[in-house]
Amino acid sequence: MSIIPKTMRAVLTTGHGGFEVLEFRNDVKVPEPKPDQVLIKVLGAGINNTDINTRTAWYSKYKSNAGGSWSGAPLKFPRIQGADVCGVIVSTGSKVNKSRIEERVIARTMQTDPKNPQNPNMITLGSELNGAFAQYVTIRSSETFSVNCKWSDAELGS
Repeated sequence: MSIIPKTMRAVLTTGHGGFEVLEFRNDVKVPEPKPDQVLIKVLGAGINNTDINTRTAWYSKYKSNAGGSWSGAPLKFPRIQGADVCGVIVSTGSKVNKSRIEERVIARTMQTDPKNPQNPNMITLGSELNGAFAQYVTIRSSETFSVNCKWSDAELGS
């Protein structure tokens, strides 16, 4: 079992814009999993069009979406983007089976709404939720999927 640090490196998006709104930090607090979440040590992350479109406020061009996110709600900054992830579970919330620790996983980019699981509701990793452009990310356990293949972490993360 690995030791989980208190802080991590991450790229924060501080607002809508170009590259000037990206800030590399090495003092970001490692998130703690909520009861239904897992803490993933990120081993691979891909840059997705969602990451670019969210940062540049491309989604805001549509009147139905004034908030700049997939859902249309205003984003809260700073935000850790990164919609695509591969990693290993290093900790679990109280409602998640501890046997998942050390499991290699990928996560669903478009997350389901826990109050309405039949509707994806545009809750998106790296947009409405902090994502994988960091050393660690928390994701609901139900949105992570075990992988056992020869693909590299970078291949799976993209």
